[in-house]
Amino acid sequence: MKLAYSTLACPNWSLEQIIDAAQRNGYEGLEFRLLNGDILPADLDNATRNRVKAQCVAAGLKIICVDTSIKIASQDTDGRAAQIRDGIAYLEMAAEWGAPFIRVFGGTPEGTSKADALEVSIECLTALAEHGKDLDVRVLLETHDAFSSSGAVMDVLNQVPNAGALWDTLHPYRVGEQPAETAACLAERCYHVHVKDGRRNGSDKWDLVLLGEGDVPVPGILMTLKSRGYDGWLSVEWEKKWHPEIAEPEIAIPQHADVLRKYLAEVS
Repeated sequence: MKLAYSTLACPNWSLEQIIDAAQRNGYEGLEFRLLNGDILPADLDNATRNRVKAQCVAAGLKIICVDTSIKIASQDTDGRAAQIRDGIAYLEMAAEWGAPFIRVFGGTPEGTSKADALEVSIECLTALAEHGKDLDVRVLLETHDAFSSSGAVMDVLNQVPNAGALWDTLHPYRVGEQPAETAACLAERCYHVHVKDGRRNGSDKWDLVLLGEGDVPVPGILMTLKSRGYDGWLSVEWEKKWHPEIAEPEIAIPQHADVLRKYLAEVS
């Protein structure tokens, strides 16, 4: 398994700082959620696209995923069309960068029935996955929000064979799943993993913490992944952009790399 980190961790860093931190801490890949502190736009200009690609190639870093805000469970027709339009633009960006994946969310609107959410999610994800197949970029639905459980993700993926799952280590555990259960449910449809730890704060609230300081059984997740033959990326998703109170990237990015290498040595 190879290590990467998401630029969500460092909202105040330049591209040069992002690349330097990856090299200094032994990461082999980068996942783009932010660029220059802002959410990566679907219409990123060509000059910037070329600069990102050229600098990552020169540094020997693989761009592994383009993280989008696409919500496949959008209920209104116009909103769904906009999600598909932007999703296609992100797929084309990923293809230009040689990235194998883009990430999408469920994003089920409050009050939506499970049946309605499932129907439109399948419709939207199918359109994106078919376009992605032509570009050799796979669309991954993350275990997140109303789709935090692996079963909810697979309810969609069972109807969309060209898409895959992104296992976020926090959310399935947060909703009561054990690693073996999540792994068995996602099975060969799990193409990518986001690593994060958290500590329960009350009945349903979780605080993000440095790796190994929380309740999420990340070593057990890695053991389970290894036992199932997973040899893909482990991408650190330190949500500094959304949670400014958590540790600075200068602390979190080296810490996650060190702890993950320790965990991987133990499971091997």
